[in-house]
Amino acid sequence: MAIAKKIESFMAQSSWIRRMFEDGLRLKKEYGEENVFDFSLGNPNLNPPEKFRKLLREVAAEEREGIHGYMPNAGYPETREAIASFLSAAQGVELGAQHIIMACGAGGALNVVLKTLLDPGDEVIIPIPFFVEYRFYVDNYNGISRLVPTKEDFSLDLSAIESAITDKTKAVLVNSPHNPTGKVYNKESIDQLAAMLERRGRESGREIYLISDEPYREIVYDGSVVPSLLKAYRNSIVATSYSKSISIPGERIGFLAVNPASADCENVINGMSLCTRILGFVNAPAVMQRVIARLQGVQVDVNEYQRKRDLLCDGLSRIGYEVVKPEGAFYLFLKSPVADDIAFVKALQSKQILTVPGSGFEGPGYIRIAYCVDDAVIINSMRGFKEAYQELTVREEKR
Repeated sequence: MAIAKKIESFMAQSSWIRRMFEDGLRLKKEYGEENVFDFSLGNPNLNPPEKFRKLLREVAAEEREGIHGYMPNAGYPETREAIASFLSAAQGVELGAQHIIMACGAGGALNVVLKTLLDPGDEVIIPIPFFVEYRFYVDNYNGISRLVPTKEDFSLDLSAIESAITDKTKAVLVNSPHNPTGKVYNKESIDQLAAMLERRGRESGREIYLISDEPYREIVYDGSVVPSLLKAYRNSIVATSYSKSISIPGERIGFLAVNPASADCENVINGMSLCTRILGFVNAPAVMQRVIARLQGVQVDVNEYQRKRDLLCDGLSRIGYEVVKPEGAFYLFLKSPVADDIAFVKALQSKQILTVPGSGFEGPGYIRIAYCVDDAVIINSMRGFKEAYQELTVREEKR
């Protein structure tokens, strides 16, 4: 065996999205790209804002000594200052440049956090369903993922989280707006979670960190508001990226924000700077840092995603599917018309529709549909969704 057994196991666990991608290539070759309806990947289809493209051209044209050299591992001071200023106003917590660490996207940011915080055997509580790579990130640093259920509507189950806390608990990792469900955790639930963690931390004499993964923070609908975890909880850390908010996932630029009131704050920040280097990131991309410094508060037109959400949800509702419109992000976690979500995915695939089973996110009985696609993909897929629904429900009635 050429590769590590653990990686072979991880490949099997994360195989669904990879399999859908590979099947998509095969189907597009067989039926033509316009006849395959690919909802498998959360790859934004909106173009970046014009201001981003303008700034990118300006930054690329700059000529000054050392412009492509190393900078502090935490990032350019001026970029961190710009982010801190914007974030202070947006989240109601006074942050300085020293509380910001530039990162290679939210995934890079989370790895830096976990590398900094976890000792072998430390536990991270993760509500399910969840983005499958969280478990791999925790394992990278010999941590243990403790998976806890959410409520029927995918809101936080605080009792389940508290029951999962042990003397090894180091952090709770939440994601809102949520991938794959599109759920936005409301202020009441976040405040209650914060109060519970504060109390359990005092009782145990051990700091419990609340890590918030927020790449979809700006993508919310119908007046939904994403509460500030930095304001709600002292030992909080935000990991985020610009991948979704300005449609640049391939540029791998994001940041970490550490609550100034958190325990041992300066040491945590210094640890994150070191981990940025020793994980091999060294620093976030220089060109993107210079662009982002001048781009605070800019985002894609979220109304476009809301329109796509409504187009998809209304079409599926008319067919007969049980649909709950997501509050944010660009995923619909659709309840399967049969208990076996993998059978549902396969039925859709026979209609050249590519989705991901909820089982891949520890959410069986559902499928994830990424609607960050052209309108034509949504509109032209409805016939296949209808045929699959009718075939599956008839089959279920005959049992």
